[in-house]
Amino acid sequence: YSGTPTDCAACHTDQFNQTTNPDHNSLGLSMDCAACHTTEPNWMPATFDVHNDYYALNGAHALIANDCAACHNGDYNNTPNTCFGCHSTDYNQTTNPDHQASQFPTDCELCHSETAWVPSTFDHDDLYFPIYSGKHKEEWDECIECHTIAGDFTMFSCIDCHEHDNQNEVNNDHNGVSGYTYESTACYSCHPNGN
Repeated sequence: YSGTPTDCAACHTDQFNQTTNPDHNSLGLSMDCAACHTTEPNWMPATFDVHNDYYALNGAHALIANDCAACHNGDYNNTPNTCFGCHSTDYNQTTNPDHQASQFPTDCELCHSETAWVPSTFDHDDLYFPIYSGKHKEEWDECIECHTIAGDFTMFSCIDCHEHDNQNEVNNDHNGVSGYTYESTACYSCHPNGN
């Protein structure tokens, strides 16, 4: 065994040059195989620890840690490191609620986790609509049921669900109530807890 080289590349240059995911040769990766690989069969899994210096592969991203082409497509420069940079198609094609029309922020982590898109972590009820309890609990499934103007979530309708046979009846019930108007924002300002 004397004279047998101890560096990986001395015996494995062909494998290095033939590897396409990622293309080791064109990317100029180090020929020190042990920097990323173990001696396990087929050199897998690769362990490119330096990746965490740029973008940590957490949650669902950990599932694709050994599939470089899933994000890089052969180009390892200027790969986006924001959610929207890679998931803009998901954002643009989401219809319930329509993220694009509603002009939702493109920082996905405001409403979603790294583990899965669904369920959303957006806390609508505690932050914006605290009366989603009692009689209101689980009474709607889609944003459009209350937010009847697509793309404008500042507008909402109480009246669409709380139908009244006669607006005059409601007006009479509120006779003498200062600032009363027959509109949803007025309902919520006086009945923030749904009572």
